[in-house]
Amino acid sequence: MRRLALTFDDGPDQTWTPRLLDLLAAAGATATFFPIAPRAQALPGLIERMLAEGHTVGLHCDEHVRHDARAVQWGRADTDRALRRLRGLGARPSLWRTPWGVTADWTAVVAAEHGLRLVGWTVDTHDWRGDSAASMFAATRDALTADAIVLAHDGIGPGARRADAGQTIAYAALAIEHARASGLAPRSLS
Repeated sequence: MRRLALTFDDGPDQTWTPRLLDLLAAAGATATFFPIAPRAQALPGLIERMLAEGHTVGLHCDEHVRHDARAVQWGRADTDRALRRLRGLGARPSLWRTPWGVTADWTAVVAAEHGLRLVGWTVDTHDWRGDSAASMFAATRDALTADAIVLAHDGIGPGARRADAGQTIAYAALAIEHARASGLAPRSLS
């Protein structure tokens, strides 16, 4: 079956990530999570649950900073710290989504050094703005096709203009329903 990949950045969040995981479990769907490593370390049970329920945990960052604003030495140190934290929780990331999807000339080099594949997205929900689930779905519906990679956020990251991730969870429910109606499997990237 063809796949629609649901991905979530900037978590985990103690309130919203469990609700998202409940939705995914009830729907029989899996997703890919790109957590901020210190947040993951602070909420180890959520990373354990993600892994136990068949979700993929990739690398996002230790410090949520644009790569083009820093030098390679910073990039190596940030990547090493984040991977060490995630591995300490049982995750073995093979995928890497950089903060804001921004890369520098050194990003691919550091990725190769760690055996990581850089991952972007093809569908941006812009959920950080605080839009309603209905408006996000209306704006992205036509792009929710086979092999699309949907970007959303289970945490409240830097620059977010929303107070919570409730509309993201409602959007995920609509995207899963749409995927199934379109003959797509809502699955992680792995």
